[in-house]
Amino acid sequence: MKQVRIGVIGAGWWATFAHIPAVRSHAGAELVAVQSRDRAKAEKIARDFGAKHACTTVEELLALPELNAVIVASTPNVHFAQARAALESGRHVLIEKPMTFTASEARVLVSLAAQKNLQLVISCPWHFTRHGIEARRLIQTGALGEIKMISVLMTNPIDKLLRGINTSPTHGLANVYVEPRHGSYNDPAIAGGGQIYCQVSHAAAYLTFLTGLRAAEVFARFDRDGSPNDIYDALTVTLENGALVSIASTGATPLCERNYEVRVFGSQAILQLELWRGTMTLIDFADRRTEFPALPESEIYPAQSPALNFIDAILGNVSNGSPGDLGLASMEIIEAACDSATCGKNISLRNLK
Repeated sequence: MKQVRIGVIGAGWWATFAHIPAVRSHAGAELVAVQSRDRAKAEKIARDFGAKHACTTVEELLALPELNAVIVASTPNVHFAQARAALESGRHVLIEKPMTFTASEARVLVSLAAQKNLQLVISCPWHFTRHGIEARRLIQTGALGEIKMISVLMTNPIDKLLRGINTSPTHGLANVYVEPRHGSYNDPAIAGGGQIYCQVSHAAAYLTFLTGLRAAEVFARFDRDGSPNDIYDALTVTLENGALVSIASTGATPLCERNYEVRVFGSQAILQLELWRGTMTLIDFADRRTEFPALPESEIYPAQSPALNFIDAILGNVSNGSPGDLGLASMEIIEAACDSATCGKNISLRNLK
């Protein structure tokens, strides 16, 4: 394949900020079509970003014979149906997080992509940082010994989006081309939930990305703080090897303060990452400390990396850096956490090894 010809479903805030610019920057890709329910909006985006076709429905976009890849950047409630339709039509798929509403839906997409030998990429930019890739190598090659415990604190000031108070982006991004639609983040029927779907989806996928392990048990508590959505989340996860994981996450923080602290405790060493600050330190039990070079600001959250990797993986230049299995692993934790928060019990997913 000499060129990846891409259509974007759900050409809104994040697609126009990250995915579409990535496609346009890649010599091996062509932006063929964009889809938005609003005809005028679709035509403006197509005109401004150089797409040949402006579509208002997924069916219209998938009917274009020249497409061989699709980016699904719509709201979570339609991810599954749209991604399934794209895969069934023989197109490679990059899908935004949260991957689906349920783990069973995610499992269908992973299976379908495998059956058709198609790339399925879950859009998690932290899977592409130099620190993340090196941390995964250290953990999975045994540099930390046996993984016993992981602590995660993840915050991002998006609670106004989750509450529906202000639909403007709060990621600190400048020059936003288009703002999110009302309801995209604050309506549970559209977004699935609050912090658990919007942000813990990152942290949950990152656990399996780093360790290669899946969740065996999940216990969770949510505080909605007067909102229809969860605003404060606390999860205890047991991985399949018995490692204990704590995840604390909220969107209710000052605009100037973000935390994404990941502490991995092994039997031989400890790995400390601060993803929002781009720092990583390895400390072994002989008290030797390795400080990895801090990431420059531009590499801390590489928003375009999922789309760039998607294109290169289709071309056969690189491996899939964020495969659909990680989205499935994340959905298992999300679904179990929601069930646990509702029933007040521990949710078992699989047996401990």
